[in-house]
Amino acid sequence: MFKKILIANRGEIAVRVIRACKEWGIDTVAVHSDVDKDSMHVKLADESVCIGSHNPVKSYLNIPAILSAIELTNADAVHPGYGFLSENFEFAKILEDYNIKFIGPSSKLIKMMGNKIQAKKIAKDYGLPIIEGSDGGITDIDEAKKLCNKIGFPVLIKAAGGGGGKGMKIVKDEKDFEISFKTAKIEAKKYFANDEVYIEKFFQNPRHIEVQILSGKNRTVHLYERDCSVQRRHQKLIEETPSPVLSDKVRKDLLDRTVKMVEKIGYEGAGTVEFIYEDGKYYFLEMNTRVQVEHPVTEVVTGIDIIKEQIRIAFYGDTSLEQEDIKPRGHAIECRINAEDASKNFQPSPGRIKMCHQPSGFRTRVDSFIYQGYKITPYYDSMICKLICHGRDRYEAIQRTKRSLDEFVIEGITTTIDLHKKLLKHKKFINSDFNVNWLDNEKIL
Repeated sequence: MFKKILIANRGEIAVRVIRACKEWGIDTVAVHSDVDKDSMHVKLADESVCIGSHNPVKSYLNIPAILSAIELTNADAVHPGYGFLSENFEFAKILEDYNIKFIGPSSKLIKMMGNKIQAKKIAKDYGLPIIEGSDGGITDIDEAKKLCNKIGFPVLIKAAGGGGGKGMKIVKDEKDFEISFKTAKIEAKKYFANDEVYIEKFFQNPRHIEVQILSGKNRTVHLYERDCSVQRRHQKLIEETPSPVLSDKVRKDLLDRTVKMVEKIGYEGAGTVEFIYEDGKYYFLEMNTRVQVEHPVTEVVTGIDIIKEQIRIAFYGDTSLEQEDIKPRGHAIECRINAEDASKNFQPSPGRIKMCHQPSGFRTRVDSFIYQGYKITPYYDSMICKLICHGRDRYEAIQRTKRSLDEFVIEGITTTIDLHKKLLKHKKFINSDFNVNWLDNEKIL
């Protein structure tokens, strides 16, 4: 097994990876910015290296600094977590060239599936239904208008080189198209250094479904699906598994086709294939070539440690799992707890945590990097922890999550805990009568 793994990330995912490494008996290296020196991942790792200032470009996105930390500590593998460099094919390629194991797929596959236009073509070639839209990137506005009139408004303009809502515009009719098209290209260039965009049909009431896979040289397995439809402006707030809206027939077809595609492209590692679901039909959206924020809900229903399986695949080349042995039990819900004030348009809420009590109890898990006295800075993503609750069924999972949220105390900063309490009690959530547009169209607070 690897002797030492450097975690090229921060926050709760870095803590999560360090814990998995310790269970493998692997030494760990934490990298951190100057403002993160007191973070939990730094305290838990066997070694730590400061790689730059609070600006992510000068630290967590600073490839030369991370390479220096690898050389300094003699790490033989790198786990990228999610975000930052996790889907940067150039970083993965440099590690390959230096014979340092990147715990994820090859740089070639990261590049291939990271381009949404190319990924869409691959999905279509291997039998997954795709959303009607452009076959490739569009730069000519007249050509774009012609396509929109063909498929019909509303349409969605998306950046080819990235996600997270950046460079994404919903256009309801032709009069708004030109400004949205130009703005999307500007944002795509700004955030992903690639102004290529593509256009597809916009769904009015979709669910967001994703399939977790683990794949090696000889075998690909799925760990079933997650439903990530509680979103605000394309950012997920609550995830659950199994999806409460999929029929057994649709679920089997979705899972079987996903595994087939992943096998065909020769994927190795953990990954997630995402879909839009509406009116009983699903359509390929994208593939994330990394571990997801919401992976814990899958772990608690399957009993499989996805991070440890990632490490196993990276070292041995294959997963130890057989599909018939993966039997999910019960239902799980994850709430992303952010340092934000939901009543003030989700304004970030940095500051020092004066009091912190995290819930516990039967089938209750908190993935976190915060503690009493820790200072939340304004420089990074506002998610500070995740609450994951597991029940025998969806009703019990909801009740356990509500109980856990009532136990959760974080003082000194404003968090989204109260928002989650309201969401879990809302009739539409209880009845699973919602879609990805729910929170954008309905005032909850």
